[in-house]
Amino acid sequence: MDKKNKKPKFAIALEYDGEQAPVVTAKGHQEIAEEILTIAQQENIPVYEDKELSALLDQLDLGDHIPQSLYVVIAEVLSFAYRLSGKHKDFTDKL
Repeated sequence: MDKKNKKPKFAIALEYDGEQAPVVTAKGHQEIAEEILTIAQQENIPVYEDKELSALLDQLDLGDHIPQSLYVVIAEVLSFAYRLSGKHKDFTDKL
């Protein structure tokens, strides 16, 4: 099977307001994961792929803040996302 046609097994969306730890706003497997990725694409939201991080985030519930043990890795993901979206300066101003 071509990788382009392979459905994702899991997707999670995080929201970061610059004040508190990022929050899990959406997550799901198979079809729901595909919907999350479609919405991200439509809204020009950068997507970051990491199987190990996804497995850790899968343990969280909707509305949960990410645990302190993931702050560094999530900061790196946010930096990646802000750089892709051209908002890196706005992000670093909040740090």
